Amino acid sequence: MSHPATHKAANHYTQVDTYTGVNGADSHRLVLMLLNGALSNIAVAKGSIERQDISAKGEAIGQTISIVKGLRTSLDLGAGGELAENLDSLYDYMERRLLEANIQSDPKILEEVSGLLREIKEGWVAIPAEIRAGRSSMQQGVAGVP
Repeated sequence: MSHPATHKAANHYTQVDTYTGVNGADSHRLVLMLLNGALSNIAVAKGSIERQDISAKGEAIGQTISIVKGLRTSLDLGAGGELAENLDSLYDYMERRLLEANIQSDPKILEEVSGLLREIKEGWVAIPAEIRAGRSSMQQGVAGVP
């Protein structure tokens, strides 16, 4: 079992590392960091369900919902067209499923949402560097970042 001071130091290091990564990141990298954060929180929630740690499960799922909600609200439905509309619907679905997973303590639902997030991440990573560098209208509309 870890010592509380060690746990606190690890949390502080993670916060500093995250701040440093966010501070220098472009819009593409920020969305990727959010997707990774959501996937990480789902893994924590699944482990918490196995350990029957209801508090940690609720916190991890709550953080995941906040990330998905942030991704959803950053969509520019006008500029992003059909792709942004489809992502909006998918994020809405994921938010509802995460709530169900929290209520039911169901790791299968978490795995479903994790799979959907991994698919989005794979598509996001596949965006060619020249499009990312040019901050195309597609990226702006989907990411919601000016």
